Amino acid sequence: MAVIGELLKRAIDVYGFIVSDPDPVAAQREVLLQLIKKAKLTAFGKKYNFSQILASDDPVQAFQQAVPVHDYDRMNADWWHYLLEGHQNVTWPGGQQYFALSSGTTSTSKAIPVTDDMLEAIRKAGIQQVMSLKNFDLPSDFFEKQIMMLGSSVSLIEKDDHQEGEISGISAANIPGWFSGYYKPGVEIASIQDWDERVHRIAQEAPSWDIGSLSGIPSWIEMMLKEVIAYNRLNTIHDIWPNLQVYTTGGVAFEPYRKSLETLLARPLTYIDTYLTSEGYLATQKRPDTSSMALMVDNGIFFEFVPFVDANMDEAGRVREDATILSLAEAEENTDYVLLISTVSGAWRYMIGDTVMITDKKRAEIQITGRTKHFLNIVGEQLSVHQMNDAMQLMQQQFDIEIQEFVVSAVRKEGEYINKWYIGSNRTVDNQTFAESLDRELRQANKNYNVARTKALKGVEAEVIPVEQFYRWSEEFKKLGGQAKIPRVMKEADLLEFGEYIKSLS
Repeated sequence: MAVIGELLKRAIDVYGFIVSDPDPVAAQREVLLQLIKKAKLTAFGKKYNFSQILASDDPVQAFQQAVPVHDYDRMNADWWHYLLEGHQNVTWPGGQQYFALSSGTTSTSKAIPVTDDMLEAIRKAGIQQVMSLKNFDLPSDFFEKQIMMLGSSVSLIEKDDHQEGEISGISAANIPGWFSGYYKPGVEIASIQDWDERVHRIAQEAPSWDIGSLSGIPSWIEMMLKEVIAYNRLNTIHDIWPNLQVYTTGGVAFEPYRKSLETLLARPLTYIDTYLTSEGYLATQKRPDTSSMALMVDNGIFFEFVPFVDANMDEAGRVREDATILSLAEAEENTDYVLLISTVSGAWRYMIGDTVMITDKKRAEIQITGRTKHFLNIVGEQLSVHQMNDAMQLMQQQFDIEIQEFVVSAVRKEGEYINKWYIGSNRTVDNQTFAESLDRELRQANKNYNVARTKALKGVEAEVIPVEQFYRWSEEFKKLGGQAKIPRVMKEADLLEFGEYIKSLS
């Protein structure tokens, strides 16, 4: 096996040497041309004259002028509902075997088409991620070890002409045969629908596995590791998986979870961030000296960037018809953008709801800065999730606690608006002291928030609660495991309901 590991490492090194990263701008133009050419005879392509766009001197500009921006509701109402009714050649040639069910931070259920071309693009993105491991100086024996991919159940929902499930489950159900020997927990355990039962089986089988890397959302990875440690009566996870070296994270920001996760380890891991959504595999971290991720610029997805300013967004958090929209060639570094994608699954100028910042344009590297609908700006606070995460890291240090989850909303109290926070931690602290410290930090870090605090935002309240209460709420009202995420920002009514649920637990 050591020989196999050395051969794999050498093959990756050689492949990475031969195949260099493409020029992002040129690659993106070519991707758009391929998308338009393949979809020109679909119902969508005919409506928006894709053949005419292809003949244009500037196809990128022609595409942007001809095709409107879509969010899920518009895409589904105008086009995708036909796919669920069995129609083909709607927004992409042919039909599809799968629909990805979104279980993200919104309450609205979404069914997003996953074509064969998208599955192939996800596989290619996975290969790019593996190839980039050459940059992380990992030992040869790492490439012999097994990979724990903790996602959604691979037991998909059978419909008349397709299957439905979360994107991680669909991807795991389609892993190539050669990879099955490396993949854990394996199809049998990964097919278990019940989260607690699935994790219990992982804990039982854990001693027989030699795990070298983990992959999954931080909160669920942490819960799984705790169960394995408790069931097998260990001090750290390295007692049972001594060769664990890499954690591939994604779905949410990792930093808020780092402190609590590392209490379960004998030594820190190599952390690699990824950007896999229900709509596709968008980006992956390719080098160790940055926390940014490189967009998959040559793999079936065309990216556009909308400056995240009030003039470009409507009251519901959607991109306005007359918004300024930029290609990668036109976008700038260190600016918040709403991300639009056009893909080989037939999503066109589609707003996935994330905001990003380009940190290195030459490398097409980005960081996720938040969600368009999870940007707190009820009375002028203009707080992004990115800023909230930074503040929580400082609160962890100041109060010597672990903060794994939090949620906030602007709520009315005695006729005035306040920001109400619930903080999920490993232990409680004085709520008033915490609120004052959090408020002080946000006022120093965000001038808009500081102005709001002198005007319409009259106060800040915080309740520090056991993080398990967040997970109990998630299990009861959302989906536990897989790609389920806990929101960072709620509407006032939703937060009040959340607060009532928390009260019921005490």
